Amino acid sequence: MKMKLELVPLPVSDVERAIDFYANKLGFTKDVDVQPAEGVRVVQLTPEGSGCSVGFGTGLDVYRGEPGSIRGLHLVVEDIDATRDELVRAGVDVGEVHDFGGGVRGASFSDPDGNTFELQEMAWRTGPQY
Repeated sequence: MKMKLELVPLPVSDVERAIDFYANKLGFTKDVDVQPAEGVRVVQLTPEGSGCSVGFGTGLDVYRGEPGSIRGLHLVVEDIDATRDELVRAGVDVGEVHDFGGGVRGASFSDPDGNTFELQEMAWRTGPQY
């Protein structure tokens, strides 16, 4: 059985603020922004090169939940120092890089609602297959 994780719903308090953060600060591509029915909005953004997107919006059960309650989503990067520097220049408050051993390094940040992310670099994961 083959399965792919392609969307992670995030609870946010302000859809426009979330779009600004994910698109303009993190550089995610806004793939979807539709209002298919009164009171319903569906937004989906994808990090460059990723097969998995984040989604948020209004009017659907999947978007209900406490804003900021998602913890530890990992964004795997090839060069954590360069990525961290770029995000800091874009205005994202990224923590210092930590070495977790075994060639794994990480740095954390959160979106405006407090949903948390970990930048993760794994030295052995390089090339187009990753």
